[in-house]
Formats: sequence, structure tokens, C-alpha cells
Amino acid sequence: MAQKKKVGIVMFQLGGPDSLEAVEPFLLNLFLDPDIIPMGPLGFLRRPLAKLISSRRSVPVRGKYAEIGGRSPIGTLTERQRGALVDALSSEIDPVAVIAMRYWHPLTAEAAESLRKAGPLEEIVLLPLYPHFSYATTLSSLKEWRRVYGRPKNGPPERTVSQFYDHPLYIQALAQRIGSVLRQFKDSSRIHLVFSAHGLPMSLVEKGDPYPNQIEASVRMVSEEGRKQFPGWPQTHLLCYQSRVGPAKWLQPPLTGTIERLGREGVKEMLVVPISFVTEHIETLHEINIEAREDARKFGVEVFRMMPAVGDSPLFIAALKDLVLRAVGLAEPLPLQVSSTASS
Repeated sequence: MAQKKKVGIVMFQLGGPDSLEAVEPFLLNLFLDPDIIPMGPLGFLRRPLAKLISSRRSVPVRGKYAEIGGRSPIGTLTERQRGALVDALSSEIDPVAVIAMRYWHPLTAEAAESLRKAGPLEEIVLLPLYPHFSYATTLSSLKEWRRVYGRPKNGPPERTVSQFYDHPLYIQALAQRIGSVLRQFKDSSRIHLVFSAHGLPMSLVEKGDPYPNQIEASVRMVSEEGRKQFPGWPQTHLLCYQSRVGPAKWLQPPLTGTIERLGREGVKEMLVVPISFVTEHIETLHEINIEAREDARKFGVEVFRMMPAVGDSPLFIAALKDLVLRAVGLAEPLPLQVSSTASS
């Protein structure tokens, strides 16, 4: 029997504070990222500015984390995804999967060290858990990986899954999650389906960031898939953006403004779908499920529900498994954006 290929898999995520004491250092790491706040020739001001912003924002942000249990659940939920993916892949390869968080533990450097200790690998798959490519997420995580892992001489070839916004199994996972919540409405065909994606500064969009186009494509494909699967799929949907920070211009329209407009127009029932998030964290548990819910009630919405993230659902894990196997050439190729670069 042929020996299974030993493959390292690096699962990238943003991360989140694992205690209230970790909120400020987490924010400091976030605002130190040049892909979050580009400063050009003023880069020498980045650290003092990041310290100032993280210090000021830590108090209200700490209060929000206190309301959702005192910590971000993203570490635990990503670990569940890692374990489920290893189980799913073990019949076909010998997977060594590690988690690389961008702004909190386990940090990218810790993931790189774990992979080095795993022994000789035949290939490495870089698997950002961001369905939609963005300079602020995918590119930032991959740049940090290159900075800490380097390009080891005679190291194994690396395969990078840059995005999977259009993967059929990912689309089905979203449609299935939405469908499970639609069953809770008396007449789901008449509710307002509100897709909410994490926002992005227009400065990045103007530089060519493909994120908004990919978000729109996912929304379109999920809606098409949903109409096939669920007879009571809502007749209309809309897309908005959340999590704006600072005075700069961001993608529009905002989630809060959208909820206010719908409420004033007499909408009584809505389902918010966090389209760009694959696990729960503060943007879903607080920003949508607490803040947006309060806004909805204030503007007359009587029934407000939020779709749970795809998490470790079987369909989503199947999508990740397929992406890894295709990246290492053990499955038939699909029209996915998978690039291959050999370390040298």
C-alpha cells in the first residue's frame, strides 16, 4: 500500500483576544499592520499611532467582549474546523494542520514553528479561511507567513489557495445555513434577506482590491442556489457592509443605515446573513446579534434573526477538504483560484 503524502496545512485567520486583558495588545497588533492602515512615507509614525488608537479603543471594545463572554470564540471555533479538516483528509493524505492567527495566539510565528517541528513535509498548503480575497486579510496573512517562515532552502513546495468565494460546496453551505433559519419564519418568502459583509476602506478598493466584486458574486450565487433548494426563499435581498473604523470612506451602504431605512419603510421581519465570516466572533455576536438587533427593534422590526456562521458544518469542511486536495493535485481541477509557488 502506497504511503500517504505528508502535507502541511496552514489555516490563516485574523484571531481575537482570548481574555479581556488581551483586548488592548490584540488591537495594537491589528493597528500595527500596514495592510490595515497604509501610511506610506509616514510609516515611522505607525507604532505611536497604533499605541494611541489601541489604548483609546480598548475600553469600549473590552466592554463589548464582556457582553459576549469575556473573550473571542474564534480560537476555539477555528480549532474545531482544524480538527474536522484533519479527520476529513486523513483517508487520503497525512495532514499536519496548524492555525496561524494574524493578530493573536496562535500567531503566525507559532504556526511556522509547529510546522518545522512536524518533520519533513512533501508539500505545504496555505489555506486562508477568508472566502473572499482582500489586501487587508488574505494578502496580509500571506505576507506575514512569508516574513516569519521565509523560503527555506530545499523546502517543500507551497500551494496557495487564495480564495474560494465561488466554490460550489461553500455556496451550498451558506444556502443550507440560510435555509435552516428561514424555516423559523411563518412566511419566509416575504421577509427581507440582508447580506452583511465586513467593510473595506475605499482606498483599498481604488487600488484594485477584488473583495467587493467577490462578495457580490457570492451573494448572487447563494441566492441562485437558495432558490433551487428552498421553495420559501425570500423574493428580494440586499447587500450592505459593517465594521467601519475611522473617518475614511468605506464600502456602502452600511448595515446600521440599511436597517434604519428598512424599518422606516415598514419592514417587520428580516434575516441578516454574515456573508464574509466563517466563524462567530465579535462582528457577528455583538455587532449584528446585539447592536443591529437593538437598532432593528428601535426602528420597528418585530422579528430579527441572524444566520449562524458555516463553522465546522459538514458542507464547509467538505469544501476545505476539496480545496486542499486540489491544491496538491489529488482531485480533478475546478475553475478555482489556486496558485502554486515552490519555496526556494
